[in-house]
Amino acid sequence: QVQLVESGGGLVQAGGSLRLSCAASGRTFTTYAMAWFRQAPGEDRDFVAAISWMIGGSTYYADSVEGRFTISRDNAKNTLYLQMNSLKPEDTAVYYCAATRQFPVTTPLTYSYWGQGTQVTVSS
Repeated sequence: QVQLVESGGGLVQAGGSLRLSCAASGRTFTTYAMAWFRQAPGEDRDFVAAISWMIGGSTYYADSVEGRFTISRDNAKNTLYLQMNSLKPEDTAVYYCAATRQFPVTTPLTYSYWGQGTQVTVSS
């Protein structure tokens, strides 16, 4: 089992920044990639970004966040990060950390482990 705990959400004005963290524990050595998804009220859970859990691993970004968000990880701490810059009101959502052992990494259907979510609210 893999346990994931998100933190770092909050309220920020448009144009501001936040950094989300996801602490992973358990059988993390079996994890191929980790990702961030988000879900706004009444909307589907959408892919945000993913990164392979290895040195030099590939990164993937949704078009809506490309150039504004950066996904990274600290292997020693088993922690995933999402640096969110130039935030827009449209970024308001609950952000979820997830882990998978298989491809593809841009769909929630392949992810077996999820955090509880952290709320990000961007005011206009």
